[in-house]
Amino acid sequence: MPEGDTLWRTAHRLNQALAGDALVLADLRWASVATVDLRAMTTVEVAARGKHLLHRLDSGLTVHSHLRMEGQWRIAHPGPETERALRNPDLRAALGTEQWTALGLRLGMLDVVPTAQEHTLVGHLGPDVLGHDWDPARAVANLAAYEGFVGDALLDQRTLAGVGTFWASEALFAERILPWRRTSDVGGERLAHLVDRIHTLMDRGKENAAQSSTGILRRGQESWVHGRSGRPCRRCGDTIRVAMTGDQPRQRTLFSCPTCQGGLAPTDDGRPQAPLGSSRGSLRRR
Repeated sequence: MPEGDTLWRTAHRLNQALAGDALVLADLRWASVATVDLRAMTTVEVAARGKHLLHRLDSGLTVHSHLRMEGQWRIAHPGPETERALRNPDLRAALGTEQWTALGLRLGMLDVVPTAQEHTLVGHLGPDVLGHDWDPARAVANLAAYEGFVGDALLDQRTLAGVGTFWASEALFAERILPWRRTSDVGGERLAHLVDRIHTLMDRGKENAAQSSTGILRRGQESWVHGRSGRPCRRCGDTIRVAMTGDQPRQRTLFSCPTCQGGLAPTDDGRPQAPLGSSRGSLRRR
């Protein structure tokens, strides 16, 4: 699922293309909002809130979308590409001005609500790591109060918003904390360092075209542990492990180094794991 840095970049691109201009095209292909007519309304701003997008209009309405696993927003000039997209069965929304068209494909959520009621959709979220109102103290307090594994706490958007499996795995590795350690056993000082690390990594990474915690964008060199199970740790040489975390149906994969981070997942019996993506790999990337 796209994480907060990806949503920040998406919102930034949409805002640059649409803000300040009136909509001449507004096609919402979602049953609950299909009859809403947004034409002639002007985009005030497009902003990200965690993994959510908020497209605010001068009419006092907000178009809310969530990408879930496969969604994306593309931007194109009106013309052949837009015309083809309008015939695409995956299209869920098309919002266009005289100069640009934003195309929402395979969106996981689409709503139109009064801007004053955005809280009904995103009010449950914890502090937004990349938000203008980022509150690290509250994020640390939320983590400390979480009853469970620290990896699960980071992925719970009510704790802090925008973190997914990539940044959770990478930040925990950087701080040498096992994802399956209980938050109550981590300690306040280390949780504060973890929160600071997450913010630093994501704030730096939001400007990149792709996620990278190493500072290298070349394929296969973007991460320390994420997506690298069965391969040697870049720090100590031990084998990176992958395991599921969370309860069904919301289980996800986290990656770690048993030496650098001090142990294995509760479900990991220590048997060899083939490199992720190989024919012998035990888990696919999620």
